Amino acid sequence: MRRLCQVTLVVKDYDEAIDWFRRCLQFELTKDVALGAGKRWVVVSPGGDGAEIVLAKAADDQQQEAIGRQTGGRVGFFLQTDDFDRDYDAFRKAGVTFLERPRTEPYGKVVQFADLYENKWDLIEITPAS
Repeated sequence: MRRLCQVTLVVKDYDEAIDWFRRCLQFELTKDVALGAGKRWVVVSPGGDGAEIVLAKAADDQQQEAIGRQTGGRVGFFLQTDDFDRDYDAFRKAGVTFLERPRTEPYGKVVQFADLYENKWDLIEITPAS
């Protein structure tokens, strides 16, 4: 068996990113280990059995330039939910910036939002096949 277990998100600051993911998206902090020289192994998760996000602090100019543009302006992250309305309302109340109004597509209910660095995400509830 193989599965995608983690993806990296380059961030400006570990603590501000941890705070945003916990406060706004209700993610869990699953790892925060000091590695020396100011580096940390920081992992957040929405819970469940999906992929986790490694929050990696930018270490040089090239990485700084990639913050918020890691996918060239496309949606790069998809957060699946079993209750779209619950999570949309909670995220909105927590101050998440939505880039559009929720919409219904053939595959389910979806809305695009931006994280604290303006990376684009979709919040999506998949409609079961009929």
